[in-house]
Amino acid sequence: MDAPPASSASSPVEFLLRRPPPRRRRLPLAGAFFAPPGLAGAPLLRALASLAAGLLAAPRPPSQPRNLAALARRLALLSALLESILLDAPGCFSDAANLCFRELYVILFRAELLVSYVASAGRAWALLRGAHLAASFRDLDAELAVVLDVLPASELSLSHDATGHLELLRAQCRRRAPAQYHDPDEAVLRERLLAALRQFEHGLPPDPSPLKALLSDIGISDAASCQAEIEYLEEQILSQEEDTDLLLVGGVLALLRYSLFSLFDPAKARAARCWPSAGNGQRLLSWGGGSDDSSFSFSVPKEFSCPISLDLMRDPVVASTGQTYDRPSIIQWIGEGHSTCPNSGQALADNRLVPNRALRSLISQWCGMYCFQYDSPESNEGMADSVATACSSKAAIEANKATARILVRMLVESSDSSKAVAAKEIRMLAKAGKQNRSFIAELGAIPSLCRLLLSSDLMAQENAVTALLNLSIYEPNKTRIMEQEGCLRLIVSVLQNGWTTEAKENAAATLFSLSVVHDYKKMIMNEPGALEELARMLKKGTPRGKKDAVMALFNLSTHPESSVRMLESCAVVALIESLRNDTVSEEAAGALALLMKQPSVVHLVGSSETVITSLVGLMRRGTPKGKENAVSALYEICRRGGSTLMRRVVKIPGFNTVMQNITLTGTKRAKKKVGLIVKMCQRGQIPSAMSIGANLRTADRSLVANSSLRRAASFGSGELSNPISISVPVP
Repeated sequence: MDAPPASSASSPVEFLLRRPPPRRRRLPLAGAFFAPPGLAGAPLLRALASLAAGLLAAPRPPSQPRNLAALARRLALLSALLESILLDAPGCFSDAANLCFRELYVILFRAELLVSYVASAGRAWALLRGAHLAASFRDLDAELAVVLDVLPASELSLSHDATGHLELLRAQCRRRAPAQYHDPDEAVLRERLLAALRQFEHGLPPDPSPLKALLSDIGISDAASCQAEIEYLEEQILSQEEDTDLLLVGGVLALLRYSLFSLFDPAKARAARCWPSAGNGQRLLSWGGGSDDSSFSFSVPKEFSCPISLDLMRDPVVASTGQTYDRPSIIQWIGEGHSTCPNSGQALADNRLVPNRALRSLISQWCGMYCFQYDSPESNEGMADSVATACSSKAAIEANKATARILVRMLVESSDSSKAVAAKEIRMLAKAGKQNRSFIAELGAIPSLCRLLLSSDLMAQENAVTALLNLSIYEPNKTRIMEQEGCLRLIVSVLQNGWTTEAKENAAATLFSLSVVHDYKKMIMNEPGALEELARMLKKGTPRGKKDAVMALFNLSTHPESSVRMLESCAVVALIESLRNDTVSEEAAGALALLMKQPSVVHLVGSSETVITSLVGLMRRGTPKGKENAVSALYEICRRGGSTLMRRVVKIPGFNTVMQNITLTGTKRAKKKVGLIVKMCQRGQIPSAMSIGANLRTADRSLVANSSLRRAASFGSGELSNPISISVPVP
């Protein structure tokens, strides 16, 4: 299916705004609702009539047919009653009547929300939540009956027909037994669905023909509808609606994912790639590894581009001035010392950033229209853990295993386009749960994923390297990846020449994951281009890429033979420059502290006063771990750099105060390093060090004295609380 042409709307944003809102909703009857203020009398009745008419005119969804039909009958009677009152009753009503009409407005509004919820819900989800939906319809009837009972009919001058409508409406709201709200046909469908799940519990996938018939009866007849159901269930797992049986939902999700690949052609669930041409106000993005013919371009609407980076926003946030930016870009802008809004020039009242979820949803929909992979922070944060929890039942595990077998077979035997689809699904399957990561690798996915790293299909390559990253989280898979011939070399080649930025970033993240194992650190460092590309990403990459690169370099720095290769690859220089970047400075300081066990690295780092100033600044404003890394780096400079570098460190403005603060509030290791620095400076007869030691001892005595006074006051007052002893070690 082709994507709509660019000319079908004045802009992609306007096209998306005319589409239905995102489907994720909770059951709407909880919470407080109010009628519009100021409405009374005839205007209020006309608003009620409009609400009822709108509900009657709306198409009925396939779910909950019995309850929707009953609601339609009540709305028809109510509409007739309201029309009669408007014709025959006076224009104004008593306070009691107006109060009843306002309550009726709230009930109709909640009915509209309920119908909208049922219409937007996936069919499988509606079957699983059938009892809850039926209870919501029952509650509506009960509330409507209460309002109709207290409605002061005598004040409304009702005609004979209107009185009959009112009595019939009251009777309809009260005569249905609770069991009548449950649809027997939907109960049968739900039981058939659960029976298919129970077959997976016994390790036997359902027969294709009955399974396809079941899905057809539910309303899932092709790959597109199956994919839509899968996405909807994933949304519900993420939102975790109250009273949801996550294990059951996860099992159905796994069943549908299996059905997508065993019964349908998943390639048909993906829209054809149709990239809009560049127009006014649009940024033209180019995807490619170089200047060859395989690269291509597509445009991003101006509304979706960050005003700072001009790239597609993945995490749009609103600054205090009301302007929207991509979170990494505005954080970097503020981190560089700017106090004004880059777009408007207004002063930033504060540094708070509020997520722009509405725009994020529009960006996600636009990316879906054009088959562009979009992983928003909302979809990433918590999704993997939530899906892993939901898919931990035996039925879900067995269904996912059956799906993985099909996907791995597709990686080996299918066409290039099908391999790209399989890589994406393996990536998503491996994202949640170590069990999935285990059996995907055991089925032999890693060699085929490695071959896809050479693909000219940019999405195939990106999904393949990301799948390897997700698989590598499981410890035994690290060995499988490293022992796969040529796999490390291919990961480094993606880091160097990957088609997309995300592919390069995930290649760096894969090296970070693999470098956790000590035995692999040297192999990674000796792989040609690995350290050089990590250093380049640390210098010039995106904030996310820099984070992955610095963590990989930090892990590699723990190897005793790393210093030489780090110097040769310019990784040390990249780490030094990163000390001025708040997002990666803490890890960079930790890596430098490890590398400075070699004198050559010490003199390269300590020769720059800017480096020392940056480390002192990190000691002042960093996290406890960041302060610990910074003081460790300064300790290595003082220890191995000689008296010249030691004096340079001590003379940095504010050094004395920072050392005192860390002694009082730092981690145990940071305090120990501060004490060792002071001892070294005292042995070198550096005057500034004498004052540091004296001040630290004075601060220690002050703390001890204050603690003693508090204990004495507590004793004198008769309090029986246990005294708190504060001890600050001073060398």
